[in-house]
Amino acid sequence: MNSPSTTVTATEPDTARQAAKTLALAAFAGVICYVAIDVVLKFLRPEYSLLHNAESDYGRGPWFWVMDLNFLLRCALSLTIAVAISRSARMDGRLRAGQVLLVIWAICSGLLAFFADDIEGTPQHGSGVVHIALALIAFTCVAVGTILISISLLSDDNWGATGKLLLATSAAGFAAFLLLGSATRHPHAPGGLYERIFLGLELLWIAIAAWHIAAKPPTPQQLKA
Repeated sequence: MNSPSTTVTATEPDTARQAAKTLALAAFAGVICYVAIDVVLKFLRPEYSLLHNAESDYGRGPWFWVMDLNFLLRCALSLTIAVAISRSARMDGRLRAGQVLLVIWAICSGLLAFFADDIEGTPQHGSGVVHIALALIAFTCVAVGTILISISLLSDDNWGATGKLLLATSAAGFAAFLLLGSATRHPHAPGGLYERIFLGLELLWIAIAAWHIAAKPPTPQQLKA
């Protein structure tokens, strides 16, 4: 007959596996909801251009709260995937550094909801300056963080081909980040489009990682490691 302590210990890996899977599914659902809200915002504010208006512009004027909700959602889904990955991958220096950057991206994304941006061509306010600073920090952190995590996952057998796919996606996201940076020096460049491509790739990275964890939770041996 097993002792109570042995029974509890035996159930711990299964509980941890289920927790990782639940977190991953929550992050995946968050990405879907985020994209859906962005689509809805386009119909709510048709005067904004997908090519030239930043996503943050939806945070001013009518329906501003919908964009603010999306900022908070981006914070939540990013924190969720960071925890899910920490429970599903072998920890090393690159993974730790990448997770820190991912958490910073998440926090800054949430803070954007409280500092409305200034639409290009309009006077600059304190709120808009803070918004730009937070966005720059967030974008830089997620662009670098996802690459670091992806490189770490390449050496983790549990991630297999998904690690390579994540690295390719994060590399494409970093390229889009550089393209977005170059657009700031050219007023007529399609900065809004570049930003959407960048955010889309980073959200795709999160979705791929989340789906992998949900479909293939970590083994008991990996949970102990």
